[in-house]
Amino acid sequence: MTSQSTANTPTADQIRRAPKVLLHDHLDGGLRPGTVVDLAREAGYSALPETDPDKLGLWFREAADSGSLERYLETFSHTVGVMQTRDALVRVAAECAEDLAADGVVYAEVRYAPEQHLEGGLTLEEVVEAVDEGFRQGERRAREDGHRIRVGALLTAMRHAARALEIAELANRYRDLGVVGFDIAGAEAGYPPTRHLDAFEYLKRENNHFTIHAGEAFGLPSIWQALQWCGADRLGHGVRIIDDIQVHDDGTVELGRLASYVRDKRIPLELCPSSNLQTGAAASYAEHPIGLLRRLHFRATVNTDNRLMSHTSMSREFEHLVEAFGYTLDDMQWFSVNAMKSAFIPFDERLAMINDVVKPGYAELKSEWLFRQTASTSGSAESEG
Repeated sequence: MTSQSTANTPTADQIRRAPKVLLHDHLDGGLRPGTVVDLAREAGYSALPETDPDKLGLWFREAADSGSLERYLETFSHTVGVMQTRDALVRVAAECAEDLAADGVVYAEVRYAPEQHLEGGLTLEEVVEAVDEGFRQGERRAREDGHRIRVGALLTAMRHAARALEIAELANRYRDLGVVGFDIAGAEAGYPPTRHLDAFEYLKRENNHFTIHAGEAFGLPSIWQALQWCGADRLGHGVRIIDDIQVHDDGTVELGRLASYVRDKRIPLELCPSSNLQTGAAASYAEHPIGLLRRLHFRATVNTDNRLMSHTSMSREFEHLVEAFGYTLDDMQWFSVNAMKSAFIPFDERLAMINDVVKPGYAELKSEWLFRQTASTSGSAESEG
């Protein structure tokens, strides 16, 4: 899997401390259960299935694992339901940045749909400004706790609605104020990305960045449209590209035209292993396509999607992958550099993050292993003498 001769398996503590890069994380899918309870009480929101934070966290996880689309979607009705005021948005965004930083994430792009947070009377602009304030607040608190993180926002339009161009224009207006790009999300089947061509054409004219949720449940046509009709910079999930890859009985691998295009053009795949298991895109971590995609050198990245619903974090995602595929710190660095290369910030800033933060962080962790090995060998020699 890697070229390093010392195939060291990282410990859980090393995985947590490793500098990680996150490109696909939903703000309304990452709330702390206690925060949901607090915000519901403050807003007079009485529809929560549980009011004890521990029980509520368990309910979210079980609903997401249930296999029922209705129960899964209900989880978001509760989180979005308590995110309808400026103060609530600031708090959720700040805690998001803090939680990611505490988990070793050094750069994150967090997405949310402004159109879903207007029920309390906020304007689209007020929603964006409140979330940005929260992210900056969370970055400051993280620094005070000894962690470093940079958070950018992706503004999402819902693919079943008709506001994509409006949200794209909003993303463009705030592109120098914390918003780094645009996204569309929601059910793929019946709502192809081509319904929103005007938004994508606008963003391309404005030289702006966008990713598209595609290839999560619907398959290759969704990926093809996102790339060849809409011009997506990245694929949100993109896991179904595996449908265009054939592994023969003798172990040889044959890529179809679309899979070859995705790999050759270095199109980033925002893979979310735990979420993919919940939605049925893979039966287990060991069978997740990320193993093959990594081996074939696709531009694969590791992401959380919805931390609350999947009861996950970037560290947990990597722990699962280390166990399933025997990944090492070198593999973790490969995924992290891939993600940083694919971020929607200027090239020089991406390069600085890679060279000054990501690579030195992994080098330090690998040196720990080397010194441990040296100490162990030295101790053995002394006991023999």
